[in-house]
Amino acid sequence: MHHETHHGMMYDGLHEDHMGLGMKGEGEGNVAGTDRINQPPVEPIIHREGNFVFIEMTAQVTDVEISRGILYNAWTFNGTVPGPVLRVKEGDTLVFTLRNHDPENDHSMDFHAVHAAPNRKFIDVAPHDERTFTYTASSPGVFMYHCGTDPILEHIANGMYGTIIVEPKDGYPSDQEVDREYVLVQSEWYAEHDMEAFLNGEPEYVVFNGNDYGLKEHPLTAKVGDTVRIYVSNAGPNHTSSFHVVGTIFDRVYIDGHPDNMMHGMQTVLLPASGGAVVEFTVKEAGDYPIVSHQFNHAAKGAVAILRVTEDDPDAMITHRNEVSAELMDVGFQNDENATFDHEF
Repeated sequence: MHHETHHGMMYDGLHEDHMGLGMKGEGEGNVAGTDRINQPPVEPIIHREGNFVFIEMTAQVTDVEISRGILYNAWTFNGTVPGPVLRVKEGDTLVFTLRNHDPENDHSMDFHAVHAAPNRKFIDVAPHDERTFTYTASSPGVFMYHCGTDPILEHIANGMYGTIIVEPKDGYPSDQEVDREYVLVQSEWYAEHDMEAFLNGEPEYVVFNGNDYGLKEHPLTAKVGDTVRIYVSNAGPNHTSSFHVVGTIFDRVYIDGHPDNMMHGMQTVLLPASGGAVVEFTVKEAGDYPIVSHQFNHAAKGAVAILRVTEDDPDAMITHRNEVSAELMDVGFQNDENATFDHEF
């Protein structure tokens, strides 16, 4: 199976990969002539010891490029939006440390993939402080994570979200049929740091994997006859996603990524804010297949990616940049701007 994660970094307790999103930084500290903080990305530290997965992440303020030449001074996990993709196995124990490098704001972590008392294990971390929490990943699926500090809307809209995949302990029934895997996260960008826009305005951009250009300029790839699996998550914060791949029909859809929630023959998958799914389809002809939100006002604002299908093996011809990365990654990863990740699970 060929596993590619186009999305930001991806880390998990299964393998070892990383994908970063397109961004332009000016180095740590303030950008010349402004009071903007722009901290360089920090790689997460992730390693596995048996069924324990140790994850160390940072909250930080970093400029990210959301459209060509357009920077957003984002609140981030580890300097990318979305944050690192995490991948663990059902039954793993997560030992999670959050270090807050933001000198001005409290931040926190809300993992949708765990059962935990929020007032004990999703609590705020003060600037220049760190806290460690322990959880069990007992339910398989594709889950959102995000900063849960009040006002939550402000923290998510400013970029503090990502995806954690909890792989079923027995896998998916269709694992042996899948040739390629990708990760896509839909989200919205509003006027920068504008709470009124977050509350009542319309997004200026709706994007896959943090920007409106990466997966058009550097398409996902497959060859004719491949079965493609996409782990998709809608981070919102405010709108639903009508996830659709033009030119094909989903053979299987696992709602929220749970193997018991399998549906067949779907044309479009409705994802609420924070919702996720695993979609699988077979590409039967060569060509370019747009991946969109079928809410076309959002597609017009950037929610479009391209899957390029060729007769020959595309991996011999195309190198994916990590700024558009959607590949699946593992616990532990590397920050290689031109990396493509292949893993056998």
